[in-house]
Amino acid sequence: MDKANKRNIGAEILQGLRDMKAHQSGKRRLRTHQIDPMTGADAKRIRKQLDLSQSEFSALLGVSLRTLQEWEQSRREPRGPAQALLRVADRHPEALIR
Repeated sequence: MDKANKRNIGAEILQGLRDMKAHQSGKRRLRTHQIDPMTGADAKRIRKQLDLSQSEFSALLGVSLRTLQEWEQSRREPRGPAQALLRVADRHPEALIR
């Protein structure tokens, strides 16, 4: 990458801080995105779409079988990284199976 194409990360961070301050004071409106959380029902639906057993799907996700069962029975909800991984499994199952 030549000098003309290099990013100035420091300047980008400072601009981001200025944008946040302007947003907080009502001088600027920032674009936001809403992401729907994945639920235990989604985990069950995704697993069935992939035609996997609970054991196979839990191993693929890297969670215990008990955790997956808790999600599917709505006793617990997937959080954080687990939700992101379920989103990948739902939208790009080939990436998860590779």
